[in-house]
This record gives sequence, structure tokens and C-alpha cells, in this order.
Amino acid sequence: MKLHELKPVEGARKDGFRLGRGQGSGNGKTAGKGNKGQKARSGGLRKLGFEGGQTPLARRLPKRGFKNINRKEYAVVNLTQLNNFDNEAEVNPTVLKEMGLVKDAKDGIKVLGEGELEKKLTVKAHKFSKSALARIEKAGGVAEVL
Repeated sequence: MKLHELKPVEGARKDGFRLGRGQGSGNGKTAGKGNKGQKARSGGLRKLGFEGGQTPLARRLPKRGFKNINRKEYAVVNLTQLNNFDNEAEVNPTVLKEMGLVKDAKDGIKVLGEGELEKKLTVKAHKFSKSALARIEKAGGVAEVL
């Protein structure tokens, strides 16, 4: 064993050190905070977005429009996607999720009338567009609102 190989026993030394405990500690007096200023004071940390008393950017920018907090967002399925099902099958949200046509059901599922439906299906969804309703009935199917 040599002098340069000596190490303290595990747990003998603490992580970190006490600030402001005299000049001899190497971190006394101002405790590493420098001299004066907002950051040197107690409670001197600024909140996010604070710009030194200048009007913050978020308040300087113009606000436009309206965000409806009660807005419902629907997962969309087109009629062309429903052609993957067998004739006279029942299509509901759980089946759509299993087949991978809908990843996240959000506030419900809305069927849109893009494309032609070639099969007679019983489609159960939360909403239907007018064209989707017409095309499902034209193909001999049934549309049920959940």
C-alpha cells in the first residue's frame, strides 16, 4: 500500500459541504454567491419567464381567438376503411381499435363519408356525417349512434 492509494472508508465522507462557515472553509462570507444582486439575496430566484421587470414576452404578444375547453375531439374513420370488414359484420369502437383503424378513441369515433361502402354493415359510432349515413343506408347497412 502506498500513500497515493489511500482512500477514506465508504460512508466516511459526506457529499457536498456546508456553505458560509468561515473563510477557512473556502466557501465562507458570500457562500459562492458573489457580491450583491438579486441572485445573492434570499428568495432571489426568479420565476420562469421573468424578464427583470420588463413586460414578459407572453404578455407582450397579441392574443387571438378562443379556445373552447369543452371541445370534443373525435377519432375519424372513413367509409373506404370499413370495406376491410366481412359482409353483414358489426363494426363498433372496440373492433375498430383491434383492427388498428383507430389508435386513440379520444372523445368518440366519427364516421366520415369519404369513398364508397361496398358491403352491408351494422356500424356503431358516436357520430356520423350526413354523407356517411346516406352511403351506409344505400349499401343496405345500418348506422347506430352510441
